[in-house]
Amino acid sequence: MKRKLAAGNWKMNGTTASLAEVKSLVSGHAAPSVDILICPPATLIAQAAGICSKSPIMIGAQDCHAAPSGAHTGDLSAPMLADAGAGAVILGHSERRENHNETSDMVAQKAMAAHAAGLIAVVCLGESLAQREGAHTLDVIAEQLAASLPDGATGANTVLAYEPIWAIGSGLTPTLAQIGEVHDFIRSLLGERFGTQAAQDFRLLYGGSVKPGNAAEIFATSNVDGALVGGASLKSSDFSPIIRALEA
Repeated sequence: MKRKLAAGNWKMNGTTASLAEVKSLVSGHAAPSVDILICPPATLIAQAAGICSKSPIMIGAQDCHAAPSGAHTGDLSAPMLADAGAGAVILGHSERRENHNETSDMVAQKAMAAHAAGLIAVVCLGESLAQREGAHTLDVIAEQLAASLPDGATGANTVLAYEPIWAIGSGLTPTLAQIGEVHDFIRSLLGERFGTQAAQDFRLLYGGSVKPGNAAEIFATSNVDGALVGGASLKSSDFSPIIRALEA
């Protein structure tokens, strides 16, 4: 039976002093009944992985290049991230798609690179507010899913995260019915492509203003297997209650 997943995306936040939060999570979740993933900035991956070396908590990265090496100044490859101690990498986050003009095809190339390096690819999908208001949400999700997932994706090497762009960091959250509709839709699309049984193996995370106060009801929603948490993952005092809600 697949384990649920609480993933934290620190984004461009955190210095060495922030590793105290990782230590707090390690001490507070020695034997969790769900998987826990923390994705700090690349500068902290090696140190964070060292802190978690004897813990069930996994450290991940926030992006990778599609090539294993080469003349790509400032980029980091999947093998480099794995070498630093990462076990997973977030790909296709809306902030990468918008701020760095990443296409779904680029995301798929990066996912293949992650898989080749032994990393779990956490592939993000999500619609803008205009797309939501125009009733195009499911069309956008279908298009992103088809183009962002390589054929080699499985429940073991890939996690999907639905993050409506308009809910990220805004304090706004879709209704539980809206979340359930999209997660059910993603599961059905996975079934059409990979088969019904294989589709059940994929973990589907919800992301977008998840916090201790709303986590439990989100986790009780259809086909929600966990969360990709932004701001609330920066402090263990905020992230721990979300983890415990997922364990309940």
